Amino acid sequence: MPLPRIDPPLINSANPWASSKEDLQALYDCPHTGAVTCRTSLLKGFRHDPAIHQYTFYDPRDHSLVPKEVQDGDVPSDKSGSLNTLGYSPIPLSEYIEYIRDITSSGQSTKPFVISVTGSPSEVRQCHDLIRSAQVNIPVPLCMEINLSCPNILDKPPPAYSGPALLEYLEALYSDNSAPSTPVGIKTPPYTYADQFNTLISTILSATKKHTTCPVSFITATNTLGSCLLLADSTSATPALASASGAGIGGLAGAPLHPIALGNVKTLRTMLDQHEELKAIDVIGIGGVSDKASYDRMTSVGARVVGVGTALGREGVAVFGKILQSTSA
Repeated sequence: MPLPRIDPPLINSANPWASSKEDLQALYDCPHTGAVTCRTSLLKGFRHDPAIHQYTFYDPRDHSLVPKEVQDGDVPSDKSGSLNTLGYSPIPLSEYIEYIRDITSSGQSTKPFVISVTGSPSEVRQCHDLIRSAQVNIPVPLCMEINLSCPNILDKPPPAYSGPALLEYLEALYSDNSAPSTPVGIKTPPYTYADQFNTLISTILSATKKHTTCPVSFITATNTLGSCLLLADSTSATPALASASGAGIGGLAGAPLHPIALGNVKTLRTMLDQHEELKAIDVIGIGGVSDKASYDRMTSVGARVVGVGTALGREGVAVFGKILQSTSA
């Protein structure tokens, strides 16, 4: 099933600034977003601990930390990076569905929602069934994004790096040999060498040929880059953030991620187009988009839709209007 119409083709990524009902309402009301993505949720919510699940902005030019309360513009968004040791949303999927039902109840817009979820393969199947059932009473299109790429969950490597693990998720989506009835996407981690891309494509292709129908409507590329570290200052090895492991190592996003995100989007689009069965899969490009120029770069390498994360956290929903300006700032 294809992605619904997303116009303009600009959305938020699944991130901390899409957590609450108020966050989602602001994104939905923004005239410059074509769809709204919810922060990644679980069936029963994630046990958030502010003592170890944190984020910070920083200036990649000198690695200086940028306090969250700094006014927008003090650090140009195209020079702003972020690091987080967060996990998933503490809000369970059922509550997000209720939020969406309330937000869309006026029927004044048909803007789609992308509901990002994760869990075990069987739990993801339950998530799909909940979303499919909810669609009956929600007047806008719903999509499901499976986050298989979070680098911050201790002792649980991202399944999107493993062919067998990924195949379990794809197989769980089929019902009576039929592909999911709700558009489903996979959120991937940053891939850094050819075998990782080959594993993703060959696994999707294998499932598609086995069931004669593709379970994937879109690929969201990319999530944050794991194994990254910011120090509190230049004179010590003290981490800027706490983390579950105690090392302060987390996921990198923002401007420093942009080149690898562009490379992932271009590579995926090229590889998908080499297989007739996979050509219809769309790519949502995410990573370091903060202005018209970075948006244009994403679309030029094959992103049908472009997502924004760190710049949303730094600038709020006004960033979407800035990105869609006819000329770069």
